[in-house]
Amino acid sequence: MNNSSHAARLMFALLLIFPGYELLAQDNEGTLEKIAKSGEIVIGYRTDASPLSYENADGQPSGYSVDLCRRIAAGVKTHLGMKDIETRFVAVTSDERIPAVVDGKIDIECGSTTITIARQEHVDFTLPTFVTGGSVLSLAAAEIKTFSDLSGKTVGVVKDTTTELQLRSYLEENLIDAEVIVVADRKEGMQRLNRKDIDAFASDQIVLVGQVIEALNPTQYALAEETFSFEPYGFVVRRNDADFRLVANKSLAQLYRSGQHIQIYNKWIGRIGIRPSPMLAAMYQLGMLPE
Repeated sequence: MNNSSHAARLMFALLLIFPGYELLAQDNEGTLEKIAKSGEIVIGYRTDASPLSYENADGQPSGYSVDLCRRIAAGVKTHLGMKDIETRFVAVTSDERIPAVVDGKIDIECGSTTITIARQEHVDFTLPTFVTGGSVLSLAAAEIKTFSDLSGKTVGVVKDTTTELQLRSYLEENLIDAEVIVVADRKEGMQRLNRKDIDAFASDQIVLVGQVIEALNPTQYALAEETFSFEPYGFVVRRNDADFRLVANKSLAQLYRSGQHIQIYNKWIGRIGIRPSPMLAAMYQLGMLPE
């Protein structure tokens, strides 16, 4: 009996004994194998996280994180030796991003997701891609200059985010009696801030900067210089898929070593006069892993 016939008989026997064996085999398929078979890499992106990940006026995915992921896609094509692989973008919300990776709907999520130990129970992360911290945005007329000014005020924050947890913890530890108002997403948070339904809106500082950049009248807002959390970002990939994560990390390390990441940073963030923080500069330095 040849090997192919033996394998076929073994598969048939396993399907009779374990009806879910075929589905299990599909679940164990690595991301690189999935990409090679389908002929496309599927990138998840956020539409509301400017300047890292958003939709531009033409409805196209744009931003710092999106550009980094395009470079990773190029690295995947080179690794597989398949230049004809298509890159497809899929918009995901804050709630959808982790399940979308776990369920295989997207191959990698490129937005503004904080690397946490709890999340690593479900997914893995690439090398860090950005470092920021939680802060608050308010209308300039409200004169909220420091976190202490939040006392007696209402602060909006997107539900089920690390920012929500860190904000509540910070307010409690510092005895600031602000009321936390949970919103569905950043769009709702900004709308409620503009309507004065809330006094301030909390999010990662770089994302709040993006909201100001996109505003018709940026001078109407005030951004606190303080931060209440440490938020290291990374791209989300499937858990225990070392081969795909390695290709992604090699691509990022190559970008950091070559200095091309500075061009991408300046294109989306540096152009408005924001220089890399010492912590971000250190992250880039640590990411320059040798081959």
